[in-house]
Amino acid sequence: MSLGLVLDLLALAALLPAALVRWRQNDARDGLFYIALVLAAAGPLLWSVAQLGGVWRTGFAMSLWVTITVTMILFLGLTGTTRQAWRLTPLLVPYLLILGIFGTIWRRAPELPISTTVPAGWLDAHIAFAVVTYGLLTLAAVAGAAVFLQERALKQKRQTSFTRLLPAIADSEVLEVGLLTAAEIVLALGLVSGMAAQHFLDRPLLPFDHKTLLSVAAFVVIGLLLLARRVSGLRGQRVARWALLAYLLLTLAYPGVKFVTDVLMAGS
Repeated sequence: MSLGLVLDLLALAALLPAALVRWRQNDARDGLFYIALVLAAAGPLLWSVAQLGGVWRTGFAMSLWVTITVTMILFLGLTGTTRQAWRLTPLLVPYLLILGIFGTIWRRAPELPISTTVPAGWLDAHIAFAVVTYGLLTLAAVAGAAVFLQERALKQKRQTSFTRLLPAIADSEVLEVGLLTAAEIVLALGLVSGMAAQHFLDRPLLPFDHKTLLSVAAFVVIGLLLLARRVSGLRGQRVARWALLAYLLLTLAYPGVKFVTDVLMAGS
């Protein structure tokens, strides 16, 4: 068994306690919960540090594990600063675990080289903005999914053991809108830094490619959603649908494009 595969399995194992901790008989945001959450953030973080080795890599597996790392770190901070965010754990962590499994399956996918003509500061900033945006939008999408599940349970007048673990509809909506607002701000910074990188490459500021078009589309969708909610009071499942659409667009722009170029096209 290779060292890389061992690291993959250890990172996956680090996520398991957080995926299960909310199913305890005495469920609470206590010390055991935070130990599980810190472990879930530390495992992928150590994987990312070990694999990066101080040099940014562009592969599909790397993108997934860095996404998991940043999302868990953001979620850890969110649970410590908000009252109900911790209740998203049963939705979030299993989803990240699935992403980790995909990263393990395609861990040997080839990687495209990264441009070395862009100044390191601009490139690092652009990558950081992109990853943080995707982490924030992942959390917003999970909060939107919680709204879907809770509203469906309310309409059917049937709560399940799973929906009882999730935040109430109003709490999920507050989290969703706050995260969407933060994602919109960071995405704007990411688009600006990307334009700066294109300038250093002496290319059009907004290239006509899938990643740019999908990122701009996600920015527009989030902006229109936030405006519609402020003007018309849009809420509930309608907000969640638009949030999930924005997440889909950014998923196609970030890991989606890498999956096509590094896995599908490389294997053809």
